[in-house]
Amino acid sequence: MWNPDLSPATAALLADALLALHVGIVVFVVGLLPLVLLGGALGWHWVRHAGLRISHLGLMVFIAVQAWLGQLCPLTVWEQALRRTAGQPSYRESFIEHWLSKLLYWDAPWWVFVTAYTAFAWVVALAWCWVRPTRRP
Repeated sequence: MWNPDLSPATAALLADALLALHVGIVVFVVGLLPLVLLGGALGWHWVRHAGLRISHLGLMVFIAVQAWLGQLCPLTVWEQALRRTAGQPSYRESFIEHWLSKLLYWDAPWWVFVTAYTAFAWVVALAWCWVRPTRRP
């Protein structure tokens, strides 16, 4: 899966970068919904941007479908593979990794995540109806 010539230090750096990217995606997916709802009520035009909203809904549907299929996020799988290449356990306690992974990885039964992701996907879809995206000419 990974280049066998990849140095452990490079693999560890790439794993940390993937974790940071993962947190950024989580912040985008979770944080955009309240902004869309608030922005719709306050008349913010940017929350109606079709490309932004399609990206948001698409990511949330992808996450929910993965949960229903019992699959891990590809970013998690890649990060863990890089950590193994680096000779690290899956989530060794580096500074970045420790704090960012605390935001992403919770200890709960799988059904909790499936339910939460599915419910959140429905709310994102409903927000599409409440705050309709527009296309600019």
